[in-house]
Amino acid sequence: MQQPTHHDIIRLLGDMNDHSIVEILETGANMEQLEEAAAWLQGENDVMGDARLPLEGPAARVYDILIRDQELARQAEAER
Repeated sequence: MQQPTHHDIIRLLGDMNDHSIVEILETGANMEQLEEAAAWLQGENDVMGDARLPLEGPAARVYDILIRDQELARQAEAER
């Protein structure tokens, strides 16, 4: 499967800083793994109930980056 580009990441995950995009690219995640991390971030993993599998590998690392960025954005907003 083809590796995602900078543009692919923004299209799928939304606007984010270049540092986070580089971190995501460095995970080696493919598009399917990015989509999986995005689904978890949006809470779509709940639809699968007990049948869902935990995130692993690159998808889990991407999810961690996205959660960290969300938390940093919340903190920055709270400080305003």
